[in-house]
Amino acid sequence: MTAPVALVAGAGPGLGRALAQRFVKGGMRVALLARDAARLSAMAASIGPDARALPCDLADPDAVGAAFARVDRELGVPQCVIFNAGTYRPGAVLDVRPEDFLQCWKVGCYAGFLVGQQAAARMVERGSGSILFTGATASLRGSAGFVNLASPKFALRALAQSMARELGPRGVHVAHVIIDGQISAPDRQQSPAAPDAQLDPSAIAESYWQLHVQPRSAWTLELDLRPWVERF
Repeated sequence: MTAPVALVAGAGPGLGRALAQRFVKGGMRVALLARDAARLSAMAASIGPDARALPCDLADPDAVGAAFARVDRELGVPQCVIFNAGTYRPGAVLDVRPEDFLQCWKVGCYAGFLVGQQAAARMVERGSGSILFTGATASLRGSAGFVNLASPKFALRALAQSMARELGPRGVHVAHVIIDGQISAPDRQQSPAAPDAQLDPSAIAESYWQLHVQPRSAWTLELDLRPWVERF
Protein backbone atom coordinates (compact mmCIF):
# COMPACT_ATOMS: atom_id res chain seq x y z
CA MET A 1 0.00 0.00 0.00
CA THR A 2 1.51 3.31 -1.09
CA ALA A 3 1.77 6.30 1.25
CA PRO A 4 -0.78 9.10 0.84
CA VAL A 5 0.29 12.27 -0.95
CA ALA A 6 0.36 15.94 0.03
CA LEU A 7 1.14 18.81 -2.33
CA VAL A 8 2.61 22.15 -1.21
CA ALA A 9 2.23 24.87 -3.84
CA GLY A 10 4.53 27.76 -3.03
CA ALA A 11 7.22 25.77 -1.23
CA GLY A 12 9.74 28.26 0.12
CA PRO A 13 12.52 27.79 2.68
CA GLY A 14 10.41 28.86 5.68
CA LEU A 15 6.84 27.70 6.11
CA GLY A 16 6.86 25.63 2.90
CA ARG A 17 9.75 23.53 4.12
CA ALA A 18 8.20 23.12 7.56
CA LEU A 19 4.92 21.97 6.02
CA ALA A 20 6.69 19.38 3.89
CA GLN A 21 8.64 18.09 6.88
CA ARG A 22 5.51 17.79 9.03
CA PHE A 23 3.51 15.93 6.41
CA VAL A 24 6.42 13.58 5.71
CA LYS A 25 6.61 12.96 9.46
CA GLY A 26 2.91 12.08 9.31
CA GLY A 27 3.66 9.30 6.82
CA MET A 28 2.91 11.13 3.58
CA ARG A 29 4.91 11.74 0.45
CA VAL A 30 5.07 15.41 -0.51
CA ALA A 31 5.20 17.16 -3.88
CA LEU A 32 6.80 20.61 -3.72
CA LEU A 33 5.80 23.20 -6.33
CA ALA A 34 7.56 26.53 -6.91
CA ARG A 35 9.26 28.42 -9.74
CA ASP A 36 12.90 28.24 -8.61
CA ALA A 37 13.97 24.78 -9.79
CA ALA A 38 17.43 24.79 -8.20
CA ARG A 39 16.26 25.91 -4.78
CA LEU A 40 13.31 23.53 -4.91
CA SER A 41 15.49 20.54 -5.76
CA ALA A 42 17.90 21.36 -2.94
CA MET A 43 15.03 21.66 -0.50
CA ALA A 44 13.52 18.33 -1.53
CA ALA A 45 16.91 16.63 -1.21
CA SER A 46 17.38 18.04 2.29
CA ILE A 47 13.97 16.74 3.39
CA GLY A 48 14.53 13.22 2.10
CA PRO A 49 13.24 10.65 -0.40
CA ASP A 50 9.59 11.31 0.42
CA ALA A 51 9.81 14.87 -0.94
CA ARG A 52 9.65 15.49 -4.69
CA ALA A 53 10.48 18.79 -6.43
CA LEU A 54 8.25 19.89 -9.33
CA PRO A 55 9.19 23.32 -10.74
CA CYS A 56 6.01 25.14 -11.75
CA ASP A 57 4.73 28.63 -12.52
CA LEU A 58 1.64 28.61 -10.31
CA ALA A 59 0.05 31.47 -12.24
CA ASP A 60 0.11 29.49 -15.51
CA PRO A 61 -2.99 27.28 -15.95
CA ASP A 62 -1.26 24.84 -18.29
CA ALA A 63 1.76 24.52 -15.99
CA VAL A 64 -0.43 23.88 -12.94
CA GLY A 65 -2.49 21.28 -14.78
CA ALA A 66 0.66 19.53 -16.00
CA ALA A 67 2.17 19.55 -12.49
CA PHE A 68 -0.92 17.93 -10.98
CA ALA A 69 -0.99 15.33 -13.75
CA ARG A 70 2.65 14.52 -13.05
CA VAL A 71 1.94 14.14 -9.33
CA ASP A 72 -0.94 11.80 -10.18
CA ARG A 73 1.36 9.62 -12.29
CA GLU A 74 4.49 9.62 -10.16
CA LEU A 75 3.15 9.79 -6.61
CA GLY A 76 -0.61 9.42 -6.62
CA VAL A 77 -3.63 11.71 -6.35
CA PRO A 78 -3.04 14.18 -3.48
CA GLN A 79 -5.13 13.85 -0.35
CA CYS A 80 -4.02 17.25 0.93
CA VAL A 81 -3.18 20.33 -1.16
CA ILE A 82 -1.75 23.45 0.48
CA PHE A 83 -1.59 26.78 -1.32
CA ASN A 84 1.21 28.76 0.28
CA ALA A 85 2.26 31.08 -2.55
CA GLY A 86 2.30 34.85 -2.52
CA THR A 87 4.36 37.87 -3.40
CA TYR A 88 4.46 41.47 -2.25
CA ARG A 89 5.90 44.53 -3.94
CA PRO A 90 5.70 47.42 -1.44
CA GLY A 91 4.48 50.82 -2.44
CA ALA A 92 2.00 53.59 -1.76
CA VAL A 93 -1.19 53.38 -3.77
CA LEU A 94 -0.18 56.48 -5.76
CA ASP A 95 3.12 54.86 -6.74
CA VAL A 96 2.17 51.23 -7.41
CA ARG A 97 2.66 50.28 -11.03
CA PRO A 98 -0.34 48.50 -12.59
CA GLU A 99 1.86 45.62 -13.75
CA ASP A 100 3.11 45.08 -10.18
CA PHE A 101 -0.43 45.08 -8.82
CA LEU A 102 -1.48 42.56 -11.45
CA GLN A 103 1.49 40.29 -10.76
CA CYS A 104 0.82 40.28 -7.01
CA TRP A 105 -2.83 39.44 -7.65
CA LYS A 106 -1.94 36.66 -10.08
CA VAL A 107 0.46 34.98 -7.65
CA GLY A 108 -1.58 35.66 -4.51
CA CYS A 109 -5.10 34.85 -5.71
CA TYR A 110 -5.35 33.66 -9.32
CA ALA A 111 -2.75 30.97 -8.65
CA GLY A 112 -4.76 29.91 -5.60
CA PHE A 113 -7.81 29.45 -7.81
CA LEU A 114 -5.82 27.38 -10.33
CA VAL A 115 -4.34 25.14 -7.63
CA GLY A 116 -7.61 24.88 -5.73
CA GLN A 117 -9.58 23.96 -8.85
CA GLN A 118 -7.16 21.18 -9.81
CA ALA A 119 -7.25 19.83 -6.25
CA ALA A 120 -11.04 20.03 -6.02
CA ALA A 121 -11.59 18.14 -9.28
CA ARG A 122 -9.66 15.18 -7.91
CA MET A 123 -11.02 15.26 -4.37
CA VAL A 124 -14.68 15.58 -5.34
CA GLU A 125 -14.34 12.49 -7.51
CA ARG A 126 -12.88 10.61 -4.52
CA GLY A 127 -15.23 12.19 -1.97
CA SER A 128 -12.47 13.22 0.45
CA GLY A 129 -9.43 15.43 0.88
CA SER A 130 -8.32 18.75 2.30
CA ILE A 131 -7.40 22.03 0.62
CA LEU A 132 -5.63 24.53 2.86
CA PHE A 133 -4.91 28.18 1.98
CA THR A 134 -2.32 30.39 3.68
CA GLY A 135 -3.62 33.85 4.56
CA ALA A 136 -2.15 36.77 6.47
CA THR A 137 -3.05 39.76 8.60
CA ALA A 138 -3.69 41.46 5.26
CA SER A 139 -6.53 38.98 4.62
CA LEU A 140 -8.59 40.93 7.15
CA ARG A 141 -7.16 44.45 7.14
CA GLY A 142 -5.80 46.60 4.35
CA SER A 143 -3.02 48.77 5.76
CA ALA A 144 -1.35 51.79 4.22
CA GLY A 145 1.34 50.74 1.78
CA PHE A 146 0.04 47.18 1.50
CA VAL A 147 -2.42 47.42 -1.38
CA ASN A 148 -0.38 44.85 -3.35
CA LEU A 149 -0.71 42.35 -0.51
CA ALA A 150 -4.16 43.05 0.94
CA SER A 151 -6.05 42.91 -2.36
CA PRO A 152 -5.02 39.35 -3.33
CA LYS A 153 -5.19 38.14 0.29
CA PHE A 154 -8.76 39.43 0.68
CA ALA A 155 -9.67 37.67 -2.57
CA LEU A 156 -7.97 34.43 -1.55
CA ARG A 157 -10.01 34.39 1.64
CA ALA A 158 -13.22 34.81 -0.38
CA LEU A 159 -12.12 31.97 -2.66
CA ALA A 160 -11.56 29.70 0.34
CA GLN A 161 -14.96 30.58 1.82
CA SER A 162 -16.79 29.90 -1.44
CA MET A 163 -14.95 26.63 -1.99
CA ALA A 164 -15.59 25.47 1.58
CA ARG A 165 -19.33 26.02 1.29
CA GLU A 166 -19.49 24.34 -2.10
CA LEU A 167 -17.17 21.40 -1.47
CA GLY A 168 -17.77 20.57 2.19
CA PRO A 169 -21.03 18.69 1.47
CA ARG A 170 -19.09 16.70 -1.13
CA GLY A 171 -16.52 15.48 1.39
CA VAL A 172 -13.74 18.01 0.81
CA HIS A 173 -12.43 20.08 3.73
CA VAL A 174 -11.36 23.61 2.72
CA ALA A 175 -9.74 25.84 5.33
CA HIS A 176 -8.07 29.25 5.40
CA VAL A 177 -5.22 29.93 7.85
CA ILE A 178 -4.46 33.52 8.84
CA ILE A 179 -0.81 33.99 9.78
CA ASP A 180 -1.05 37.09 11.98
CA GLY A 181 2.56 37.97 12.69
CA GLN A 182 6.11 37.53 11.47
CA ILE A 183 7.39 34.03 10.81
CA SER A 184 10.78 33.33 12.34
CA ALA A 185 13.77 32.41 10.18
CA PRO A 186 17.28 31.20 11.01
CA ASP A 187 18.72 34.62 10.15
CA ARG A 188 16.05 36.57 12.03
CA GLN A 189 16.80 37.45 15.64
CA GLN A 190 14.21 36.89 18.35
CA SER A 191 13.86 39.54 21.03
CA PRO A 192 15.57 38.51 24.31
CA ALA A 193 12.81 40.35 26.17
CA ALA A 194 10.05 38.47 24.35
CA PRO A 195 11.08 34.94 23.33
CA ASP A 196 8.74 33.26 20.85
CA ALA A 197 7.65 36.70 19.66
CA GLN A 198 7.64 35.35 16.10
CA LEU A 199 5.73 32.39 14.73
CA ASP A 200 7.76 29.17 14.59
CA PRO A 201 7.27 27.57 11.13
CA SER A 202 7.13 24.09 12.65
CA ALA A 203 4.39 25.20 15.05
CA ILE A 204 2.39 26.61 12.15
CA ALA A 205 2.89 23.39 10.21
CA GLU A 206 1.53 21.39 13.13
CA SER A 207 -1.72 23.35 12.92
CA TYR A 208 -1.99 22.58 9.20
CA TRP A 209 -1.51 18.90 9.94
CA GLN A 210 -4.27 18.99 12.54
CA LEU A 211 -6.59 20.63 10.01
CA HIS A 212 -5.85 17.84 7.55
CA VAL A 213 -6.68 15.05 10.03
CA GLN A 214 -9.61 16.91 11.63
CA PRO A 215 -12.82 14.85 11.94
CA ARG A 216 -15.48 16.08 9.54
CA SER A 217 -18.03 16.43 12.34
CA ALA A 218 -16.04 19.49 13.51
CA TRP A 219 -14.27 20.99 10.49
CA THR A 220 -12.60 24.40 10.77
CA LEU A 221 -13.16 26.94 8.01
CA GLU A 222 -10.82 29.62 9.32
CA LEU A 223 -7.98 29.45 11.81
CA ASP A 224 -5.88 32.40 12.93
CA LEU A 225 -2.41 31.93 14.38
CA ARG A 226 -0.29 34.56 16.11
CA PRO A 227 2.50 34.74 18.70
CA TRP A 228 1.51 35.54 22.25
CA VAL A 229 2.80 39.14 22.07
CA GLU A 230 0.98 40.08 18.85
CA ARG A 231 -1.73 42.74 19.20
CA PHE A 232 -5.03 42.05 17.50
